[in-house]
Amino acid sequence: MIRNAAVLETLRQEKQAVLQKVKQRVLVCAGTGCVAGGSLRVFDELKKLVKDLGLAVAVELEAEHDKNTETPVEGIEIKKSGCHGFCEKGPLIRIEPEGVLYVGVKPEDAQDIADALAEGEVVERLLYEEPNTNEVFAREEDIPFYREQQRIALGDCGVIDPENIWEYIARDGYGALAKALTEMAPEAVCDTVVESGLRGRGGGGFPAGLKWVLTRKAAGASKYVICNGDEGDPGAFMDRSLMEGDPHRILEGMIIAGYAIGAAEGYVYMRAEYPLAVQRMQKAIDDAKAQGLLGEDILGTGFAFDIVIKEGAGAFVCGEESALIASIEGKRGMPRPKPPFPAQSGLWGRPTLINNVETFANIPPILQNGAEWFKNIGSETSPGTKTFAITGEVANTGLIEVPMGKTLREIVFDIGGGLRNNGEFKAVQIGGPSGGCLTADHLDLPLDFDSLQDAGAMIGSGGLVVMDQNTCIVEVARFFMNFTQNESCGKCVLCREGTRRMLEILQKIVDGEGKLSDLDALEEIGEAVQEGSLCGLGKTAPNPVLTTMQYFKDEYLAHVVERRCPAGVCEGLKTFVINSELCKGCSRCARVCPVGAISGKVREPYVIDQELCIKCGACVESCRFNAIEEVV
Repeated sequence: MIRNAAVLETLRQEKQAVLQKVKQRVLVCAGTGCVAGGSLRVFDELKKLVKDLGLAVAVELEAEHDKNTETPVEGIEIKKSGCHGFCEKGPLIRIEPEGVLYVGVKPEDAQDIADALAEGEVVERLLYEEPNTNEVFAREEDIPFYREQQRIALGDCGVIDPENIWEYIARDGYGALAKALTEMAPEAVCDTVVESGLRGRGGGGFPAGLKWVLTRKAAGASKYVICNGDEGDPGAFMDRSLMEGDPHRILEGMIIAGYAIGAAEGYVYMRAEYPLAVQRMQKAIDDAKAQGLLGEDILGTGFAFDIVIKEGAGAFVCGEESALIASIEGKRGMPRPKPPFPAQSGLWGRPTLINNVETFANIPPILQNGAEWFKNIGSETSPGTKTFAITGEVANTGLIEVPMGKTLREIVFDIGGGLRNNGEFKAVQIGGPSGGCLTADHLDLPLDFDSLQDAGAMIGSGGLVVMDQNTCIVEVARFFMNFTQNESCGKCVLCREGTRRMLEILQKIVDGEGKLSDLDALEEIGEAVQEGSLCGLGKTAPNPVLTTMQYFKDEYLAHVVERRCPAGVCEGLKTFVINSELCKGCSRCARVCPVGAISGKVREPYVIDQELCIKCGACVESCRFNAIEEVV
């Protein structure tokens, strides 16, 4: 039990000293992505092999002083870690203190790694090779993907065992909490967050400190803190990775928030589809309680605060504050009109502070290093860093963290390594269904809250989907509209019916049945949905459609006027023709056509009636002479 700040500091120094005695630490990525790729089998095999070689050491970081190792630890420790971020190249293994990173590791590679550890060598074939230059990098920090990043919220992800509270404490964990409780008044904590300029990382960019101040000043004997971990954007996994890789960081930020606003209870609202994150967050809560960092009389200061996990059912709308609150209360997750805002009347009608996972992860380093330190990172109006999940047609997909104001070009080409297969950059969808589409003209746009808003987009939760020339922009808009229409709670008529009508029109267009009047209708309905919807889901649902129509109007016109999909993606706009020079007149295609669209005479070239053709492709599969061609 850690009874006061002095004991916490003593234990931190002792645990740090023990870890420094370890000869080598082998960190096997156990984030969801690498686990899906087989990293746990790699972990088990490597642990066994290192033990068989007599090199393994188990470092016990006990709470009691007398259980610490007193002599230097000459051995190798095999540990699981959270997400390293370089998901494209997983499973990943990091060797410390050298900082060597192995990529694409398989269970059969464990023997070579174990032998290299025994000999003090490096397995060259498992090192990262830059595709464009063929340069090989041994150390993680030298790889361009990592070199251009600045990791604050993700600072411990991939570096510590997320299920070991002592490893977190050894890296100054809960030090910010001790500072807040013993050296700062609640008002001073709020003021520090205000001065830092931290803006909410959940999407809207509302000043986090202002939320804290408003909630602290709100009348009410009992108040609540809620961590919004309901990450629902397609392709987004920033919050999940943070909760999996550094759960104590989130808890520490929440406890500090509870002290600052005068709350005694907090909730972590998480998706049930994140079982690993739920498991690790729960273990972190249990371990923090066992050590007196949660519960009654935290660090002997008299401050009491507890945290419980509430698992959501995966409704996208529950990422909205009032819908999330309704879900915690056991009601259907539906938004309500505001004001009153949660800071005045939130959970069970009490003042409630809601921030997302990444926002809370930034609180401990801000208190430890000061508001000015944070303000010097990023841009003037958007201080600090932002995590992004970069996916799509980019060469290096994964989880990144960069200073606010980094340009899209730097992220896609310097960190992301450019496009796959030397593709041509076409666009990026930023912010998921709530965001918008950016084009090649925006490559030098600084990614911060205000610049993106001026461009008609938003950071959102931080999803970045990169698209190349083979991506159909209209189909992308249809995909996101399908998502938001399915996720609409149905409370607002404009959101419920407007998104349905927009989806119907987009479906018509990709099916080759669109008209010019449909484009006008899309814009008109989209603007109405934006204006008349109650919550953020409805107000931002038309964004992908309206921004793609703004920047790729010619592609919409090609679908509607020319009945052509420039990317060759839309099935409804594909045309099948028979090459008369290759056709042998065998009649096989005519016999398999389900609608009788193919006619002709045996031993003479056949033809396809385009009015009857349903573009099923059965004729293509049946032709033995490759005489049927697909024309875009």
